[in-house]
Amino acid sequence: MNLVHRVFNRLSTNQQKVVSNVYWATLGHAVRMLSELFVGILVARYLGPEQYGLMNYVITFVTIFSTLAAFGLDHIEVRELAGDKAPKEAVLGTAFLLRLVFALVTVVIITLTAHAFEADASARTMILVYSFSIIFNSFYIIRNYFAAIVKNKFVVRAEIGRIFVGAILKVVLLLLRAPLHWFVIAVTFDFVLLASGYVYAYYSQVGPLREWRFDRNISSYLIRQSFPLLLSGAAVIVYQRIDQIMLRNMLSNASAAYFSIADKFATLIMFLPVILSQTITPLLVRMRAGNPELYRERRRQFVSTIFWLTMGLSILTCIFSHTLVMLTFGQNYSAAIPVLQVLAFRAVGMALSATSGQLIIIESLQKWAFARNLLGCVACIALNLVLIPRFGAVGSAWASIITVAFTGCLANVLIPSYHEVFRLQLQAVATGWREIFCLRRLLSCPPLATPSRSAPVNAWKDTL
Repeated sequence: MNLVHRVFNRLSTNQQKVVSNVYWATLGHAVRMLSELFVGILVARYLGPEQYGLMNYVITFVTIFSTLAAFGLDHIEVRELAGDKAPKEAVLGTAFLLRLVFALVTVVIITLTAHAFEADASARTMILVYSFSIIFNSFYIIRNYFAAIVKNKFVVRAEIGRIFVGAILKVVLLLLRAPLHWFVIAVTFDFVLLASGYVYAYYSQVGPLREWRFDRNISSYLIRQSFPLLLSGAAVIVYQRIDQIMLRNMLSNASAAYFSIADKFATLIMFLPVILSQTITPLLVRMRAGNPELYRERRRQFVSTIFWLTMGLSILTCIFSHTLVMLTFGQNYSAAIPVLQVLAFRAVGMALSATSGQLIIIESLQKWAFARNLLGCVACIALNLVLIPRFGAVGSAWASIITVAFTGCLANVLIPSYHEVFRLQLQAVATGWREIFCLRRLLSCPPLATPSRSAPVNAWKDTL
C-alpha cells in the first residue's frame, strides 16, 4: 500500500483525479459484475433455460425501446456539462424534463406494441411491469453530471448500495421459491433503488434538485444535437438486442437463454474499455478546445489503447469459455459455450465503434452516425434470418460480430466525414498495440475543473 501511495503521489494533480475516477468506476463495475454474475447464476439455475430465456426476452423487449426514452441525450449531456457553456442547473433541469417526457411516451409505445405482437398474456404483463424501469432511468442524468466533472466515486457508492440491496432481495425470492414474475418485479425495483441513490448523491454533494430549471433554448439545442444520436442509438440497440428476440421467436426460449449467457460474459469484457472511455472523453473535450494539436495525438492513443485492451480480454474469454460456463451456470447451459467462443470477439468491434462514436460526438459529426448504424441494423436482421435456421445461437453470434465490425469500422469508408476516424482505426489495428505501454501519456491533459454554477448563458447561446 505504501508503494501504491508513493506512485500515486508522483502523478500530477490532474492525473491523480483521473486515476481516482478510474479506480472508483472500476470498483463499481467489479462489484456490479460479481453481484450480477453470482445472483444471475442462482436465478438461471433455479428458473431453468426456458423460464430464464423468457425473463431475458422480457428485458430485451423493453431495452429495444429504451433508446427512445434516452433520446440520444447521454453523450450530449456529458459533452455540454464538461464544456461548461451553460449553468449546470439549466442543463440538468432541461435534460431531466426531456427524459421524463420521452420515458412516459416510451412506456405507452411499449404497452401498445406488446398487446399488438405478443400473444402470451403472461409475457405481456411482465413487459408492462419492466417498462416502468425506463421512467426511473431518467435520473441517469445525475450520473452523467458526475462523469462530466470526473467524480465517479459519488455515484458509484450509490450504485454499490443498490447492488447489495437488489441482490439480497433476489436471494430472498429464491429462498421463497417465488415464480418468474416476482423476479421481473425485483429487476424493475433495482431502478427505483438506483434513482434514489443518484438523487441522494447529488443532494449530499451538490445541492437540492429544486435548483434545476427548464430552459427552452437549451431544450431546443439538446433535441437538435441528440436527435441524430437517437436514430443512431435506436439502430444500435436493435442490432445488439434483436438476436434474442429472433432466437426466441424462430427457435425457443432456451436458445435465447444460451445466447443471453454468452452475451453476459461477452459484455463483461467491455467493462475496462468502457470505464477508460467514459473517463477520458471529458478530458478530450477540454483538450480539443485548449490544445488541438495535442488532442489529435491523444485521440489516436485513445482508439489504439481501447482496441488492444479489448482484444486481449476477448482472447482470454474465448480460451476459458468452457471453464467459465461450466463453473458458473452448469451443465444445463453447456450449449452456451460455443456461442461464447464466437461472441467474445464482438467486444473488439464494439471497442472500435465506441471510441469512434465518442470522437464523432466530440467533433460534432454525429448527424451522420445514423447512416452507418441503420446499415448495420438491416445487415444484422438479414444475417440472423439466414444464419439462425442453419446454425442456431452460434449463427446469431456470427451475425452479431459481422454487424458490429461493419458498423463500427467498415461503414466509415462510405461516409466522407468519417474517413479520418477510419484512418485512426486502421492505425490502431496495425500498430496501436504499442500505445498500451504509454497509458500515462493518455492521461496527461490540461487541468480539470468542476463546471461553474454561474457560467454565462450568453456564451453558450452563441453555439445555437
